Amino acid sequence: MRALNLKNFTSLPSLDFILGTGRFLGPQLVEVALTDGVVRQLTSKRIFIDTGTRPAIPDLPGLSDTPFLTSDRIQRLDALPSRLLVLGAGYIGLEFAQMMQRFGSEVAVFERGGQILSHEDPEIAEVLANCLQREGVQIELNATVEQVCNPSNGQVEVTVQTPRGKREWVGSHLLVALGRFPVTKDLDLPAAGVETDGKGFINVNDRLETNVPGIWAIGDVNGGPQFTHASLDDFRILRDNVFGTGSRSRADRYVPSTLFTDPELAHVGLRENEAVAHGFNIRVLQVPITALTVPRARTSGQMDGVLKATIEQSTERILGCTILAAEAGEMIGTVQALMMTQRPATMLRDAVLSHPTMVEGLNALFASL
Repeated sequence: MRALNLKNFTSLPSLDFILGTGRFLGPQLVEVALTDGVVRQLTSKRIFIDTGTRPAIPDLPGLSDTPFLTSDRIQRLDALPSRLLVLGAGYIGLEFAQMMQRFGSEVAVFERGGQILSHEDPEIAEVLANCLQREGVQIELNATVEQVCNPSNGQVEVTVQTPRGKREWVGSHLLVALGRFPVTKDLDLPAAGVETDGKGFINVNDRLETNVPGIWAIGDVNGGPQFTHASLDDFRILRDNVFGTGSRSRADRYVPSTLFTDPELAHVGLRENEAVAHGFNIRVLQVPITALTVPRARTSGQMDGVLKATIEQSTERILGCTILAAEAGEMIGTVQALMMTQRPATMLRDAVLSHPTMVEGLNALFASL
């Protein structure tokens, strides 16, 4: 895909593709150091920053002297880790943990919080954790990694403090999966007057404009949802607002997320605690994946999971929905479509949905309305 995209850039006769490292010299002036050593200065009244993010590397004693994997490096392994230690129980950590466990590695995951997926509703996180542990993935919660070292035998040792005490863990490989940070440090944004937040993400409004006229920031670097589909919508906002006649905004968009474990975990809208924090009077609906709620789960042998929705009491509109189930990433689109129309959840309760499919479970989820 990278080769295809590069060809698309370099083959357009009307596009100058310049490969190098850029930094701001002023609001409309950029200096680019090319890979062949040549330095160029470019000016424009319109500049779009789309530099993305990189894996976050913690300031952990011993880590700089220890070979470790990131979400990039682990994909270039030519041999299977015999024992993989994973720092972080977020999306990246859990996807690779289950993947490597199924490939045949022994896997242990360390999470400093009290649950995996710290932003997720606790009961959802617990069900997924149980699924992973049943497969053999070890999960250590409330685990503070104090030190990493690389002994002479080529192994990796991790010192972890837990409520049960301190313990040394030994593995063949270490995966650091503690989120991502923005690629802004070397852009010299102060030279252009572009403001960032405390983590380095570029501040933008809902039209993706920075505080400097003529400069926009799109994709992961602006601190929005770090998903390819969100970045694609950022492009559409710019296309219509800057180069078209539209008035698009990210303020009213619903951005779904999907964690590609098995079962998948998909979400859109507000979670229960977020809806309460926004002041909504809510009703929470929740059903487990069973042969009765989702007959397709029985026929496919994929019975793990739960369906959950947060409903506004007065309007019966869906404020948010979380699906932990096989094909959850496909199912969430049906809920998202209804949310975009601002119609009540009773429409899904009464909808004639194809049998037997996973989406049929939405009839059961909203049956009590």
